[in-house]
Amino acid sequence: MTAEGHNVDANLVPCGSDHGHYFVKKTFGKPTYCHHCCDKIWGMLTQGFACEVCNFICHDKCLKTVVSYCSGVALQLIKNPVAHTWSEPQHIKRKFCNVCRKRTEDGFCVECEVCEYYVHEDCKDLAVSDCKEAATYVPCLDGSFPPHYHHMKEGNLPRDSKCCVCKKTCYSNECLAGMRCEWCGATAHAVCYRQMPSDCDYGILAKIMLPPNCLTIPRTELPMEQLLNISSPGSSAAPGDPSTAHPLSSPCKTTADDVSGEREREKEDKEKEDMEILRIYDGNSSLRNQVYRTAAVPKMASTSQIRDIALRRFHIQGPVDNFYVTQVLNDAGEEENLEDPVPLRNVKRPAGARAQIFLRHKDDPERAVVKAYGGWLRVPMTFCSMTVGRDTLVQDCIADALDSFGLDRSSWHRYNLIEVSLEKGLAERTCNHHENMLQLVRNLRKDSLRRYHVMRFYVQEKEDPHDHAVFVGNLPVSLAQRQYERILLKLLGAKEKPFTAIGPIYFEYGSLVITFNTAKAATAAVQKLQNAMYEEKKLIVLCLPNVQPSMLAADCEPLLVLVNVKSGGCQGSELMKAFRKLLNPFQVFDVLKGGPLVGLYVFRNIPKYRILACGGDGTIGWVLQCLDIAKQDAACFSPPCGIVPLGTGNDLARVLRWGGGYTGEENPLDILKDVIEADEVRLDRWAVVFHEEERSQPPTSSGGEVGVTGEAGTMSNPEDQTSMIIMNNYFGIGIDADVCLKFHNKRDANPEKFSSRLFNKTQYVKIGLQKVFFERTCKDLWKRIELEVDGKPVELPNIEGIIVLNLLSWGSGANPWGTAKEETPFTKPTHYDGLLEVVGITDVSRLGLIQSKLAAGIRIAQGGSIKITTHEEWPVQVDGEPHVQSPGTITILKSALRAEMLRKPARRKDGTKKVMDVPSTSTKHVTEDEGYGIRFGRNLFKKRFARYIVVGRVYSIDRLLQIRAAPPLAGHREGVSLGGRLHRTLFYVPRGNQGTLI
Repeated sequence: MTAEGHNVDANLVPCGSDHGHYFVKKTFGKPTYCHHCCDKIWGMLTQGFACEVCNFICHDKCLKTVVSYCSGVALQLIKNPVAHTWSEPQHIKRKFCNVCRKRTEDGFCVECEVCEYYVHEDCKDLAVSDCKEAATYVPCLDGSFPPHYHHMKEGNLPRDSKCCVCKKTCYSNECLAGMRCEWCGATAHAVCYRQMPSDCDYGILAKIMLPPNCLTIPRTELPMEQLLNISSPGSSAAPGDPSTAHPLSSPCKTTADDVSGEREREKEDKEKEDMEILRIYDGNSSLRNQVYRTAAVPKMASTSQIRDIALRRFHIQGPVDNFYVTQVLNDAGEEENLEDPVPLRNVKRPAGARAQIFLRHKDDPERAVVKAYGGWLRVPMTFCSMTVGRDTLVQDCIADALDSFGLDRSSWHRYNLIEVSLEKGLAERTCNHHENMLQLVRNLRKDSLRRYHVMRFYVQEKEDPHDHAVFVGNLPVSLAQRQYERILLKLLGAKEKPFTAIGPIYFEYGSLVITFNTAKAATAAVQKLQNAMYEEKKLIVLCLPNVQPSMLAADCEPLLVLVNVKSGGCQGSELMKAFRKLLNPFQVFDVLKGGPLVGLYVFRNIPKYRILACGGDGTIGWVLQCLDIAKQDAACFSPPCGIVPLGTGNDLARVLRWGGGYTGEENPLDILKDVIEADEVRLDRWAVVFHEEERSQPPTSSGGEVGVTGEAGTMSNPEDQTSMIIMNNYFGIGIDADVCLKFHNKRDANPEKFSSRLFNKTQYVKIGLQKVFFERTCKDLWKRIELEVDGKPVELPNIEGIIVLNLLSWGSGANPWGTAKEETPFTKPTHYDGLLEVVGITDVSRLGLIQSKLAAGIRIAQGGSIKITTHEEWPVQVDGEPHVQSPGTITILKSALRAEMLRKPARRKDGTKKVMDVPSTSTKHVTEDEGYGIRFGRNLFKKRFARYIVVGRVYSIDRLLQIRAAPPLAGHREGVSLGGRLHRTLFYVPRGNQGTLI
């Protein structure tokens, strides 16, 4: 079985007691396991049963209790089909194909990027379109919270899976067995899962899950890959790629040159055993395209036997008397009936080719039965059956279907009939209201019986419940709105605006959002713009989902995941795939396709949410910068941001306990658990203002004095010479910035070589050694620049570089400041104390010692504002982004743009969370005085002041210092009150002659 749960309706196709399987007794020549109970099948002869279609194997005793549907009928049992988004063909280990149930190591396989569905590339055409339905918002249910149901998939369970019903292990590495919900991750045995409650609560990730019932996606003709912003397979394949050079076919669909040697030998053996291989076509279309399926039939078989074998090969269910077989006479499609008793004797066989057979349906020229589905209408019944005649039109079918669904049949003009094909994914076509329904059905049957049996008619409203937003990026930056409108009209080839609104416009990034009121207009615009070029740059075009915040529970804080797939070791693509499977795929975004602004726009109406940024320090700064732009119009002004470190340095992630780098061995589910339990902390941000010196004006020809308003000399605009960068981590000038600049120049020249975190670090070492022995461009820096801290000049020691720290982590975890203890005249530094630490670097060798954590820099100053004056060009870097700065002044000031971050919870050895003191930001912003009070309260805890304070009394700091030497009293506690806030309460319990602090 490939699908189960609430989205499966056994009444759609008559399956019988065998659940669509074609079981035959079989003797197994090697150890085999039952796919139902996972036990080994014992015996010498005819030990068990195997399905001829899907290879399902079971004991004789398990045959009557099998609950798994055959993959041949599972495709037709799905209520609301959702297409899979396939990955590139690859070798996948330790998984099983969900169609043929064999191991994926047998050949090239593909997996769904959204759900745990794996198939051989040969089996992809028979895959069940039952991916996670991630957008199920219904306007008539707005404000209510309809139940969400389990979405069960069979097999490929995690190794530590336990059945939620019987509490026993349900994982198997021998066969495709066990059930798993794609939303909550609950697992169960095949015999137990129907005892599970039908409602799904999203499991341990419920707090950060974006519920599907609050999300809508545009009902357009765009594929699911484009709606999810996932690159489709083959789009990036290089010419001559061996993985794409030879087209593969399904296991039961072959062409003349697409047969392996092993299969050819098997056919020869069967022919020797009085068997004949036939080519079977299911319609005129398959004959034209030469797409057929082969079947081995006895040479003495009757027409009914040939018909039954052909139905099994095409996985067609239904009354067998409605079908018959004919022989194909030529390529033009002429056919002739087969006659008993031995029909294969008179079959014509082209020279050197197999005999060709047509599988046909017996059509009634007067009437036909059609099923109309109401999936998108969310009506109680899955489908209704109706009889159509010679004069029945599509609009008549719509009216009859509405009447059966309990809706007003007179409003048929507000609905469309959508022809949906489940073959090879999903394909849709809107039927014309004046089409003849009987002729449409007969043409479909004649063209392809298989396609007809996996085709459905859905009744759908013409109007979408929301407008359609389209994101357009890679436009020129800093243009006016009218200029952007002219560019869009030119690219769309329209004289009048086809969109209803434009905005917001992100001028700094050359990006904007345009809104359409119809799905047809949005689809046409996306198809025109997605391949458009402007100023030799290809546009980024995305069709965006819409979130309904009224459908979110009060305690729900959805997680916005932003992934940079090219950061550090390029591990982001696997991480993004894992997050799509664990969460709603519409809450995971690739920042290289539109930037963080895409996800921030989608989440703009959510009152409270969290962000998980996956990338290096540069990616985190990019996310925070985009958040500063987008939060002005957002319901959540400052969502806290967590980090998955994918970069080379990852200094901010180290300070916030997220680690020095993602290795790929971490479980993505554990990362999401840490995000839920993470503490909110503040991060000071700083504005680095670069102001260049005013260039002297050239002398005039008259030699006279030039006035500020004279024609020969114009007044320079100070804004043209001033730029500003927001700093989160650190600033450097001199030797460290010079090394960083050399590294970035080498990476920009050959970006494909810098895909490994270890290789990047070795390049830093190589550049540093070159600086030691051959280049000392920053010598005597201390004589050539001037430093001011808090408005006071500071005398510099003999140094070649200056590092200004906001974090106690620099250059991949090094600490140039040294110990974090409080030492006179400096206070203990933190990333939320409103102070910067200025450190001097003597030379490159000291830089290497700091990187090796064997030494520290020279402490120069600590303050809230820094000013550096230069008289020549110097290399500088801000958060690892270097450039050469012209002479002038560099001022670092406290920015009003503070950030709320998530700090990973500290855990004990047993995995439990430690209770730590953190500057809470969940209820209100902490002032600077309160931050100092928190730090002082921690110091009191370390000095065990709790021994000296009377129970229930709160003292000032001076009073605490006065009574420090007082004897301890039993059962006493104390608190520190600063700014009217109680920061710490401690208890002292005597034990003999020694006291214990609790």
